[in-house]
Amino acid sequence: MKKIFRILLPAFGLCAALLCGCSNEEDVLPTQRDRIVSFLEGSHQPPLVPEEEVEPGSDALYYTTLGNTVYRYIRDVYDPERVNRTEVTRSSTVTITFRLYVFTYATIPDTRLPEYTNDPELASAYVAAGLNVEYWSFEPLRLNLRSADILNGLRLALVGCRQGDRVEAYMTYNMAFGDTNFSFIPRESPICITFTVESVE
Repeated sequence: MKKIFRILLPAFGLCAALLCGCSNEEDVLPTQRDRIVSFLEGSHQPPLVPEEEVEPGSDALYYTTLGNTVYRYIRDVYDPERVNRTEVTRSSTVTITFRLYVFTYATIPDTRLPEYTNDPELASAYVAAGLNVEYWSFEPLRLNLRSADILNGLRLALVGCRQGDRVEAYMTYNMAFGDTNFSFIPRESPICITFTVESVE
């Protein structure tokens, strides 16, 4: 059955069709999972370890696997004040500032513009690159996690975060835009979304 998910681009009013299952899934998904994990444990700066390998009392930096296709790194997970901030639940409404990239299994350089963002710090960079941002919102994006209109991978990445968290979420194509071409995102593309949780209700 076909499910329709609205991407993070409400300003454009674009929609992506995410089909449940595809013929290449057996080949593509394991490869994407392996390459994301290899990146996180090797090239990512700093290198990360799986959460289940973190010893009690350790301050090792780690990633969490959500389902078997979303990988989340919370940059300030050891902030002593973090426990006092509101946690995101499955029924929360959150606002985020985000940057969305097609993930190429390499560190995303500061000079590379995201495929889409609502980060006001980048507005002038898009204008300088010749892009028309007249209908592009640079306001924090408000998401109701009970709604079906959110990428599955982003929903998984948000639950368990706390207000103020700075997060990197890496996901295989089936948790993102599926096996169809979506605007500037090629079919079966893994993506990375970096975001800050601005508020939690």
